[in-house]
Amino acid sequence: MNNKRLIKKYNKLAKNYTTPVNTPPLANYRKKIIKKASGEVLEVGVGGGVNFSFYNKEKVQVTGIDFSENMIKYAEKAAFRSQVKAIFLCEDVESLSLEANSYDCIISTLTLCSYSDPVETLNNFNKWCRKDGFILLMEHGLSTNKAISTFQYLINPVFHKLSGCHCNRNIIRIIKKSEIELTKVERHMSGIINLIWAKPVK
Repeated sequence: MNNKRLIKKYNKLAKNYTTPVNTPPLANYRKKIIKKASGEVLEVGVGGGVNFSFYNKEKVQVTGIDFSENMIKYAEKAAFRSQVKAIFLCEDVESLSLEANSYDCIISTLTLCSYSDPVETLNNFNKWCRKDGFILLMEHGLSTNKAISTFQYLINPVFHKLSGCHCNRNIIRIIKKSEIELTKVERHMSGIINLIWAKPVK
């Protein structure tokens, strides 16, 4: 699925990426990751802004990026409701150019599934994050349960065609191939949900 078609799809589905994707247990996982954020924060694939309710508004200044204009509109409203200081860029993260060492914290929740080159995207996170900063991820991927992972491989072609998202990516392996350094990992829901605390390597 090319990006123009994907952007069009997400523009149509933007409302579905607000409250409906923040139901338990995902909301609890988001909260666990987001509460660590501080300083100048880059949130990639900000979507409908469902993470804003979990930020400590006294500790962060967020730059939210998404390639869907409609997603950005919902994210702006979410930031306003949560009184989080934020600016937004309607850009494709995969072609985005930012200055090195620009952010104290980089956050991604449920976005690595859709990038054409997730390792290169993580390497950009490494470049954009300051030396003493941190990278926080909540990503879905290949289950540690063999039966479930087999099913994920079987349905992935259709899943990707419909959603633009891969359901069978080995998130931990992808991160280990990148330049960032894992510091802590938690896996939930038969290993499908990965909570990841990492840091840049300079």
